[in-house]
Amino acid sequence: MSRLIVISNRVSKPGKSGNQGGLAVALSQALRESRGIWFGWSGEVTDHFTGQIGFAEYDGVKTATIDLEEQDVDEYYNGYANRTLWPLFHFRIDLAEYERDFEGGYNRVNQRFADCASPLIEPEDVIWVQDYHLIPLGQMFRDRGLKNRMGFFLHIPWPPTRLLVSLPHHSKLVSSLFAYDVVGFHTEEWLESFRHYVEKEMGGTVKGDTVTLGDRTIEAVACPIGINAQAFAKAADSDAAQKMHRQVRASLQDRALIVGVDRLDYSKGLEERFNGYARFLKDHPEYHRQVVLAQIAPPSRGEVESYQQIRATLDALAGRINGEYSDVDWTPIRYVNQGYPRDQLAGIYRAARIGLVTPLRDGMNLVAKEYVAAQNPDDPGVLILSRFAGAATQLKEALLINPYSPEEMSDAINRALDMPLDKRKQRWRAMMDSVEKQDISWWREAFTSRLMNAQGKTGLSGKETVG
Repeated sequence: MSRLIVISNRVSKPGKSGNQGGLAVALSQALRESRGIWFGWSGEVTDHFTGQIGFAEYDGVKTATIDLEEQDVDEYYNGYANRTLWPLFHFRIDLAEYERDFEGGYNRVNQRFADCASPLIEPEDVIWVQDYHLIPLGQMFRDRGLKNRMGFFLHIPWPPTRLLVSLPHHSKLVSSLFAYDVVGFHTEEWLESFRHYVEKEMGGTVKGDTVTLGDRTIEAVACPIGINAQAFAKAADSDAAQKMHRQVRASLQDRALIVGVDRLDYSKGLEERFNGYARFLKDHPEYHRQVVLAQIAPPSRGEVESYQQIRATLDALAGRINGEYSDVDWTPIRYVNQGYPRDQLAGIYRAARIGLVTPLRDGMNLVAKEYVAAQNPDDPGVLILSRFAGAATQLKEALLINPYSPEEMSDAINRALDMPLDKRKQRWRAMMDSVEKQDISWWREAFTSRLMNAQGKTGLSGKETVG
């Protein structure tokens, strides 16, 4: 049996499986089954890069990690990945920063990944590279003579051609994807944007699931990621979840809870969400003192200026809304800048009458699926979901809205609060069926089955990197 080699920016630390996300759990299962290796950055910074690999093993999963220099982190991670590619791929061209040093750092770290990981890879191994941090890594492996089957999965949106062409050396970045055998996206929309770019900008051809550029043909597929639905539903019945549920309900004093759970990021539409909720409070004074919005937003990427700005904006906006509408025993927004373990989150989800998931753009958004999975089948809540989240293509029974419209959000909140039990149960059941059918195991197996059947490639001629 071929080993699976998973390569990602960060590696889930051994010993933390109880709080691992769904992706980490799914990849860990695949790695155990294939005796594979998970390779990536340790998250630690070193004064001088040595390429020394730290090996660890926990619960049958072997990990291999390297430390990076501070300059690497600044240019590759905080720079090109999160100040160039992330905003551009989320359609925020106004926030994208194009600096040559960022580009150079991105290539340098990908080269370091290739140099360090190559000696660990055996001829029959199957390589699966994860996400936008490592787009050119496959071509760098080909440059080093690796002929293994290789796949790449993009966990964020693929931007329209008219935006992608604003990226310096965009064609070299896209060309490097043709070193892989299978390239995956969450939705047909992101896949179609990729196909359009290859056809219109590069003169490639599309036939079914195959995309050809010159003498290279790859499979490009839509394969939406899921969650471990049964495990999350079970977590919602755990002691920790039930304790959190009781605490939340007791604090609400019979008020309806609206919950949002998002990393603090401008793509999540938090400012628009607060404004939409404020519009609801303005439009529906009869619900004053009857509802509470709890927004859980753990900070992220604090070194990046745009993230500092969004945090300051939300702090001010929450304060203004609470100042305008609060009473001595009611605060309409509970704004929390910390995260919670998954079992406690499940309890919070179950306590909420409404799950408010309104990103401006999202590759998938697993919070929407987690909210559905955590609901009490006998008294489920209502999911309000942005039509610009990848999850909207699967969870059609949610109340789908335009997150840019405060009026639509206000109307949806009112509709959700007024929705009778039979309608809530009907909508929830349809969404839960989808979440259970296309779960995290389905996603992993759907992608890896294609990858395992790939023939393996020799790569493009020459050294194609970004810049």
